[in-house]
Amino acid sequence: MLGKIRKKLIESEPSKTVQASPIICPICDRAIPQSQKDAHHLIPKSKGGKATEYLHRICHRQIHALFNETELARKLNTAESLKEHPDMQKFIGWVKTKPDSFYQRTSKSDRIKKLDL
Repeated sequence: MLGKIRKKLIESEPSKTVQASPIICPICDRAIPQSQKDAHHLIPKSKGGKATEYLHRICHRQIHALFNETELARKLNTAESLKEHPDMQKFIGWVKTKPDSFYQRTSKSDRIKKLDL
């Protein structure tokens, strides 16, 4: 008897379909598919950072291809400061024309390669 009552209660309840709102990349302002979601430490862990923000994988890789950890910790430790940098603005203009799930390998900039030597 209890089973029939429980079944009727369940049927009378509105269905609870949870629609997860898409996560928007703070760099390129596009929706991030699950397969392209990377957590970026706003201040690198090696410099004592703990806070993270989800970015597109391609945006995350581009940040680390252009800037070293010291630059990220001192000057570029917010999404807004990253978006204002001229090199990132050029990248953002290009990547906005791509689908949300787009990914392409990135390589370090020549400036960073020289700093690493």
